[in-house]
Amino acid sequence: MTDDTAPAEPAKPPRRTGGGPWRTWSTRTHLMAVVLVIDLVAALVSCAVIVLNARSAVKVETRASLATVEQLVADTISLAQPEAPVAVLRTLDLRFQALRHVRVAVRDAEGAPIRVRLSGLRPDRHEAPAWFAALIAPPVQTHTIPIESGGARIGSAQITTQPLDEIDEVWGYAVALSLTSLTINAAMLAALYVALGRVLAPLERLTEGLTQLEHHDYTARLEAPASRETAQIAARFNRVAEALTAARGANRQLNRQLLTAQDDEGRRTALELHDEFGPCLFALEANAASITRLVGAEGEPDRQRLAARAADISGIVAQVQGLNRDLLNRLRPHALGEVPLAECLNLLMTGFARRHPDTVFDGHFEGLARGYGDVVDLTVFRCIQESTTNAVRHGGARTVTARAEERDGVLSIRVRDDGGGPREGHRIGLGLSGMRERVGALGGTFALDKGSPGALVRISIPVEPEPGEPASASAQP
Repeated sequence: MTDDTAPAEPAKPPRRTGGGPWRTWSTRTHLMAVVLVIDLVAALVSCAVIVLNARSAVKVETRASLATVEQLVADTISLAQPEAPVAVLRTLDLRFQALRHVRVAVRDAEGAPIRVRLSGLRPDRHEAPAWFAALIAPPVQTHTIPIESGGARIGSAQITTQPLDEIDEVWGYAVALSLTSLTINAAMLAALYVALGRVLAPLERLTEGLTQLEHHDYTARLEAPASRETAQIAARFNRVAEALTAARGANRQLNRQLLTAQDDEGRRTALELHDEFGPCLFALEANAASITRLVGAEGEPDRQRLAARAADISGIVAQVQGLNRDLLNRLRPHALGEVPLAECLNLLMTGFARRHPDTVFDGHFEGLARGYGDVVDLTVFRCIQESTTNAVRHGGARTVTARAEERDGVLSIRVRDDGGGPREGHRIGLGLSGMRERVGALGGTFALDKGSPGALVRISIPVEPEPGEPASASAQP
């Protein structure tokens, strides 16, 4: 039993073993970072696919263009007039100036280039950066085709592949795709940021509620969110808060009962000292005064009267010793820990039989270990003592049977009587509360059932025998 009004020692925060700034981020930031990493990985994979496809496409395109241009050069040469070789060369140069994917350089028989330029042609300027072109461009191929007319060589056509035209197209497509993907992903991240804020809002409220519980404010309650998982968390939180509220109320009630029990015990002890010890002490004083008068009288003292007074004093001392023994035994059974537990319980039942001769008390405590530790032994003793007292005092029982046995590491206690039993709607008193508290502190269970007739108290406590004592040791002194 604890006092919830006492200041609790602040719990030490869990020790962090690493993780860097990642541990300081919120859940929303974690999720956004994960999505962003996935986007980056997807972007890298897309870029790799684009580069591989573009490299293959450019290679195929330049090969096809190279074969086509070679055939066109051969056809043009075959259709040209053999009487005008220079005109043939100029015609070839003009015809192949606007080709894509290849460049054709026409030279005369001496190797000098034929330079005929058409107006309006776009110079060779390319949009794709050099690093992108280096990723995609295949090796440059060059073919030289001799130009002959009338059986004589009049020049040559040098055909060189030019993949930058196709690479420019791929670059434009990649830029457009990247801008579109970037816009879509930015919009998606913004929407996801807002959506996560709404989805994770219950967690923030849960944190506030836990903070209230940490400060012993058990009135905190959470509204049920829309999602099933967070609604379950909120329901569990509310049940925990209700349980803590009930536990605080029970704790306060137990504290009040403890104070009441202490006051009652002190009052009962004071009354017993006054009602029992007071008359005995007065009788001792009276007998001592009588002996003094007999001894101080003139003549020979009356030995018979002196012997009678001494006998009275001896009887009163015996009575005081008995009262003192009963009082000490009620406060703390002196035999516990000194003799086997079973013998202490047998002495307890014998004491009840002596004080209540009209009631039959039957105890069965065979097979118990010598002891199970001071706390368990005292709990067993108090539970049997309180149950038997209730049976006689409140139930008016004529027969009370108490049993205690150990089996499979569990100590089972049963106290049955034939009295009136617990009344309907009976109030739990200090005795029952004390037993339940003692048993619960040891991890056991306590139950009070209405018998036919009487009452049945059932208690189970997990135990371990004291070191060196077997569980089945006989309860002998």
